[in-house]
Amino acid sequence: MKLSKEFKIGLIVIFSLALLYWGFNFLKGEDVFSKERIFIAVYKDVGGLDKANPVTINGLTVGHVRDMNFSRDGKANVVIELIVNNAISIPINSVAKIVSSDLLGSKTVEIILGTSKEYAVSGDTLTSEMEISIKEEVSRQLKPLKNKAEGLLVSIDTVISMLNGLFSKTNTENISRSVAHIAGSFENLENTTSTLDNLMTEEKSKIAGILENVESISLNLKDNEGKLNNIFTNLSDISDTLAKARLYETIQKVYLTMSELSDISKKINSGEGSLGMLINNDSLYVEVEKSSKELNLLLEDIRLNPKRYVKFSLF
Repeated sequence: MKLSKEFKIGLIVIFSLALLYWGFNFLKGEDVFSKERIFIAVYKDVGGLDKANPVTINGLTVGHVRDMNFSRDGKANVVIELIVNNAISIPINSVAKIVSSDLLGSKTVEIILGTSKEYAVSGDTLTSEMEISIKEEVSRQLKPLKNKAEGLLVSIDTVISMLNGLFSKTNTENISRSVAHIAGSFENLENTTSTLDNLMTEEKSKIAGILENVESISLNLKDNEGKLNNIFTNLSDISDTLAKARLYETIQKVYLTMSELSDISKKINSGEGSLGMLINNDSLYVEVEKSSKELNLLLEDIRLNPKRYVKFSLF
């Protein structure tokens, strides 16, 4: 059967179109003849991710980003279609994380496999996550250092202010006087030390004698330890005897006796009773003195004139 020229031209056109389609998809990273799966991930910000960027699992490229569009809900979220050509099973709780693949900022979607026993199928939406940018990471790492540096600067400023106040003219003069006083104190201390050295040297023999006497006293105390124990025992016995002698009751009786004597003395001083009248009444004293004088005169007259008072008779 002879093919017509038109049929041949049609076959060539169809083959060319198929080859063009395959080449275009190949340039985009898609393999027309492979069994691929499509997964969806939604992000608030893709951070520079672009179409045809690779999709990796454990560092191995398993696909690429096929398309990127804004969501239709009006929230400006970015919906990404991920093509996975590998037949690896992807758990439903896996995470599609946008990460930096190099220091130049190239982006890659890394699928972090989950632990669920249920697996995602083509068309499912994976949990999305965005890696922190280098700028944010550097800022996060440097923030504590920045805070410490600011605190250090404040401390340095405070120290400088204190030093400025410390080394003012008035304080400098005070410091100079203080240094001079300290130097004088050290000089006095040195003189005192020298005097003590001389004193110790001169009185060395006396100090040695004192130490010998102390040692002798210690030995005597040690030798007379038994006697001292007996003395302390006797003192203990005496204290027990005093305790048994009802010393407190005796003192109480003495106190009562002294109180009574005090009362009697007060009564005598106030003129109560015969003794009080005798002591405090001058007239009684005068009468007694007068009677004493008359008695003396009477005795003197009896001595001089005994016949007047005594008569003798033989019968």
